[in-house]
Amino acid sequence: MTIGIHLVCCTMVILNEIKQGVRRKDIALTYAMALRSWAAKADNPDWKVINEAIRAKWGVRGLKIVKNRAWALAEGRIEP
Repeated sequence: MTIGIHLVCCTMVILNEIKQGVRRKDIALTYAMALRSWAAKADNPDWKVINEAIRAKWGVRGLKIVKNRAWALAEGRIEP
């Protein structure tokens, strides 16, 4: 049996972090945790809502930066 730790309520967590003024690199870490939780079927983030909130805060370029960093973190290509 494999035990994993997953983030739940990912959409709410990311939206709250954006509202609280958390930095992009930290949002990317939460986004990465959301990706891993989604892949494990531990949560079902509303990617459309999340991506729109990120785009509204930092623009299209900011969304791309967050997503690229999040995927790199989720895949283990970079460390937090």
